[in-house]
Amino acid sequence: MRKLTIVGAGRVGEAAAQILAHQDLVHEIVLIDVKEGAAAGVALDIQATAPLFRFDTRLTGTTDPAAMAGSSLVVITAGVPRKPGMSRSDVLDTNVAILDGILDQVLRHAPEAIVLVVSNPVDVLTYRAWQRSGWPRGRVLGQAGVLDSSRMAAFIALETGLSAKHISAMVLGGHGDAMVPLIRYTTISGIGVNQFLDAAQIARIVERTRHGGAEVLALRKNSSAYDAPGAAIAEMVEAILLDRKAILPTVAVLDGEYGERGVAMGVPCVLGRSGVERIVPLGLTDDEQAQFAVSAAAVRQDIARLPGA
Repeated sequence: MRKLTIVGAGRVGEAAAQILAHQDLVHEIVLIDVKEGAAAGVALDIQATAPLFRFDTRLTGTTDPAAMAGSSLVVITAGVPRKPGMSRSDVLDTNVAILDGILDQVLRHAPEAIVLVVSNPVDVLTYRAWQRSGWPRGRVLGQAGVLDSSRMAAFIALETGLSAKHISAMVLGGHGDAMVPLIRYTTISGIGVNQFLDAAQIARIVERTRHGGAEVLALRKNSSAYDAPGAAIAEMVEAILLDRKAILPTVAVLDGEYGERGVAMGVPCVLGRSGVERIVPLGLTDDEQAQFAVSAAAVRQDIARLPGA
């Protein structure tokens, strides 16, 4: 895979492009943005770091959607961001129209690509992208669980004082207040996290994870998170481009898995060269399954708002 396109040269798109360029995973990264000069400026700025970070990836920026032709993977970060006090669902009506236009261009110029949706509300927009493209569900996926799990692991590291490198967290469900952090599948060097934290600490971390994005937005005021989302995108892109067969929590279209159909949700998936190659079933307790169903209902409520639904 020699070419990657990122649609949306805002802060998330820029952060992802910078990390991916440093990793030297592809020959070419194309950034596309409707704002004249925005993508070109980002590309040029990152390109100037190539001698310092020792990479040969070539970056270009443009307003022309045709530049995505030949891309193996298209990452969609374009859309209006949340403002303080807004939920991810509040930006649905605007962002679904933006996504529809981008998908039409992908179908025209990069019909063989895998699509990774990042724009919010990501679960709903991933479902929309799959629905509009008509592609197999493995070729359309969304980024959320990697970010949510990373936030949870970071909060655990801060709470325990232990190395973040050895913490593995798992968050399922929709990318919103009803996400489902799975404590039973969260470990520190393979040891259950409940060996290090008491019930009150765990409850505090779970709640902070659910509102991690809103916490950043409230602190920054003029910007939602972009560094952690950019890194999460890079993690998923690497797994796909290098055919890692990595198990990562991914927004995937469900067809009976976890008892759900007609919805896209965060579940553990095997990511490789063809996108979502397999959804990994986890044995959930009755309480975890109930939480997952509540999260699915919230996503399905927004799916019902989609044009033509």
